[in-house]
Amino acid sequence: MWKWDPEDGQGKGVIVMIHGAFEHHGRYGWLIEMWRNSGFHVVMGDLPGQGTTSRSKRGHIERFDEYISAVKEWLQAAYQFDLPIFLLGHSLGGLVAIRLLQEERVKLAGVILSSPCLGLLHTPPKILDVLSYGLNSLVPSVKFTTGLSIEMATRNKEVQEIDLNDTLYVTKVSVRWYREMIQAVKLAFTDVSKMPDIPFLVMQAGDDKIVDKSEVKKWFQQLSLSEMHFKEWPKLYHEIFNEPEREEVFAYTKSFVENCLRSIGYVVD
Repeated sequence: MWKWDPEDGQGKGVIVMIHGAFEHHGRYGWLIEMWRNSGFHVVMGDLPGQGTTSRSKRGHIERFDEYISAVKEWLQAAYQFDLPIFLLGHSLGGLVAIRLLQEERVKLAGVILSSPCLGLLHTPPKILDVLSYGLNSLVPSVKFTTGLSIEMATRNKEVQEIDLNDTLYVTKVSVRWYREMIQAVKLAFTDVSKMPDIPFLVMQAGDDKIVDKSEVKKWFQQLSLSEMHFKEWPKLYHEIFNEPEREEVFAYTKSFVENCLRSIGYVVD
C-alpha cells in the first residue's frame, strides 16, 4: 500500500483507488498526480496476485474476498486523515468496490466506478466454461492466457508503448480466479439491493472492447439511491483514465467529488 499527499499538504479529501485486472498501481501515475494537484490525498495498493504482490501467485486467488480484505486495509489507512473518503474502482476494481459495499459497512463520501467489470465481451468457449467447474475443484491454480491485448484497453499510443515493456503486467490467470470473478459478478447483480445510499458516479467507456457496457447499464438501472449518475463516454476504450480524452474525464470526475464535498458542508476552492 502507498500513500501520496497533496502538494500543499492540506487535503480536501482522500481518494482510495482500486486498479483493474492484470495491472498494478504503477499504471496510475498520471491519475495520482492529477488528484494530488487538485488537493487530495491518494491511497492505493496492488491487489493480491498482481503487481508487486507474490510472484508465485501471480494471476491467482483462492477467494474473491482476498480483494475485499486488501481494500479494507487501504480504507483503514485513509481513515487516518480524518477527511471525506471517495472510493474509485476501475474495471475489476469497480467490481471489488461493489462487492465490498454489499458486504461491509464503510464510511464514504462518494463512489466512482470506471468501466466496472459487470460482464465480459470475450468469454471462454462454452465447453471450456463448463470444464472450468471441474478444473476449479481439481487443479484450481492451472492458468490460461487472458486473450486480451493492450490495444483493446486504450487508444493512447504512449500508454500502449509503456505497457508493452511492463514486466508486472499479468498475462495468465488461474481457473480459480476466473470462477471467483464470475461468481462475484453474479452476486453484484443479485445483491444490488444491499448497496448503501452513497453518492454514486458510474462512468462507462462507449467503445469498450473488454467490458459489456449493456451489463453495466443494466446493473446501474437496478440501483435505488438518492444520488446516482451514469456517464457514457462515446468512442472511448475501456481505460477511460488513460484515453487521449482523459483530462476531460478527470475534470468530470473531480466535479462530482467536489459537489459531494459541498453537499456535506465542505468549502471547495
